[in-house]
Amino acid sequence: MEVQGKIKMIGQTQTFGSNGFRKREVVVTTEEQYPQHILVEFVQDKCDLLNNYGVGQPVKIGVNLRGREWVNPQGETKYFNSIQGWRIENLAAQSQQGGAPVPPADQFEPANNLNDEDYDDLPF
Repeated sequence: MEVQGKIKMIGQTQTFGSNGFRKREVVVTTEEQYPQHILVEFVQDKCDLLNNYGVGQPVKIGVNLRGREWVNPQGETKYFNSIQGWRIENLAAQSQQGGAPVPPADQFEPANNLNDEDYDDLPF
């Protein structure tokens, strides 16, 4: 799955427990009729993928949905979901590399050999 939008926030890398589990969060705002602020977690070595990104950059993030079950001390079962990132792409760089550049319209010579009486089969 993928999440696409602009980076709203990038958190610092957090370290938990004695085994040094690392986690870093990024919030991406989607660009649709009703924008959503999606929190994506990058864990362990994937935290470093966010080092070259900043707020406002358009990105596409490859994600996996994760779910887990937890039983609290009272014996009640709870379920939690998370969105875990594993790849991130800078969409601004892709649009700049797009394809061959299109020259401006004023670079073309005007057509001056038009004949309005030529048959035109276009429906508009």
